[in-house]
Amino acid sequence: MLKIIKNKLEQGCRTSPYPKQPIALYERYRGRPEISRDCDPVLIRQCAEACPQEAIDPVKVTIDLGRCTFCGLCEMLSQGRFVRFTQNFELGTASRADLVTDGGAYADLASHAKQHFKKLFGRSLQLRQVSAAGCNSCEADTNVLNTPFFDLSRFGIDFVASPRHADGIHVTGPISLNMKAALLSTYEAVPSPKVVIASGSCSISGGPFYGSEQVIGDLGTLLPVDLYIPGCPPHPLTTLHALLAFFK
Repeated sequence: MLKIIKNKLEQGCRTSPYPKQPIALYERYRGRPEISRDCDPVLIRQCAEACPQEAIDPVKVTIDLGRCTFCGLCEMLSQGRFVRFTQNFELGTASRADLVTDGGAYADLASHAKQHFKKLFGRSLQLRQVSAAGCNSCEADTNVLNTPFFDLSRFGIDFVASPRHADGIHVTGPISLNMKAALLSTYEAVPSPKVVIASGSCSISGGPFYGSEQVIGDLGTLLPVDLYIPGCPPHPLTTLHALLAFFK
């Protein structure tokens, strides 16, 4: 017992101070993009044609973060003259349309959160994770939130084993045809009122599987989505910020 106490004193508190204090991510992290609308149209078209996700609209000069996998190819091709990815990890939105950005001001997620969600789930939120044919990247980065560094439960948010104990579902993966029935059954098992969260580019648009006939690729076509968390995979802090801003 004395060794445990001694070790605790030596280690100190390892939990992240976020959100009370800002946190800086590794310099190579790609977060919210900055777009130069004054860039040469030829260069913009080159980036749009090279984008593997068809996420860039060269006419409107926008990027669909629901499709974007943050590969950084557009930034490398334009050498930062068209797109530059920042370290801003606050990417969650309450509307699918808000994920299509021209690099300007982003909608305030908290202002879009429905007040009855905050009233119902402000103190406690229980989520059932559904991996709908995901590659396990989104799932792994979601599990990280349960480690001592992030300590998700300190905010009253937990992932539970049964949908009957949950307030909503947190869906990752492109939703393969084989997983469609299981996903809908899980949703039906969650007591009302309930929330639906689409996490990762796969559940939002299909991600790398965009256009495949074997996946649904858009959770919004099956269920009413309340919260979108883009990324491939979303950084744990992106997920944490979205959950806190929307529900707390």
